[in-house]
Amino acid sequence: MDRMVYISASGASDAMLAQAFNTHNLANAATPGFRADLVAAQTAVANDLEVESRAYAQSANTGIDVDQGVVNFTGRDLDVAINGEGWFTILDEAGEEAYSRRGDLRVDQLGQLRDGAGRQIAGNAGAIAVPPYSEINIGSDGTISIVPIGESATTLAVIDRIKLVNPPADQLKKDEQGLIRLQEGEAPAADAKVTVIGNSLESSNVDSVAAMVRMIELSRQFEHHTKMMKVAEQLDRSTTELMSMS
Repeated sequence: MDRMVYISASGASDAMLAQAFNTHNLANAATPGFRADLVAAQTAVANDLEVESRAYAQSANTGIDVDQGVVNFTGRDLDVAINGEGWFTILDEAGEEAYSRRGDLRVDQLGQLRDGAGRQIAGNAGAIAVPPYSEINIGSDGTISIVPIGESATTLAVIDRIKLVNPPADQLKKDEQGLIRLQEGEAPAADAKVTVIGNSLESSNVDSVAAMVRMIELSRQFEHHTKMMKVAEQLDRSTTELMSMS
């Protein structure tokens, strides 16, 4: 009976882990530029001689879904979306580079350019600082231009250029903070082939309907595994009673 219990418990644990990833994806279905986590399960056969007939379930995060979301026009000057492949370069709290597709930008009280999650946007020379302006524009190559306060509309000043990169998708991973980073190696250089679409935002690539269906499926799987553990308990109790009678 212990085989049934342990295998069922393994399956239940696996379903809970997959549900956690799926719930996280669903919670970010409305987050601009969010990339869904991918998770896959495989059979893990125990090699010990005493339990060689047992096979457990084993799930793991297999990477991120890099499929593009839908790009919607917003008309907002600081909204930008990556056109095709590529990433914005952002800075974490330690000043290290990470990558994002989130383009709902804003300028904070200190003049720092940040995304909607509060991450600093990196330019070719580090964090981007924007002086006071009356108008701002982000070009297709990521160049940020402003009309300084008090100047005429024809007076444009180039502030910096957003660092746009395009590292291979199979070299990217998502860390515990939800930031996308390179698995190893040095930070990639800016890629001039990556362009952006102004006054627009890219949506999350999470399919809400599919995620809801998956949530129901995983709940049923977990319920099935717990029922199997109860069956094992009942069989064990019945066996004990028969042995006591004999």
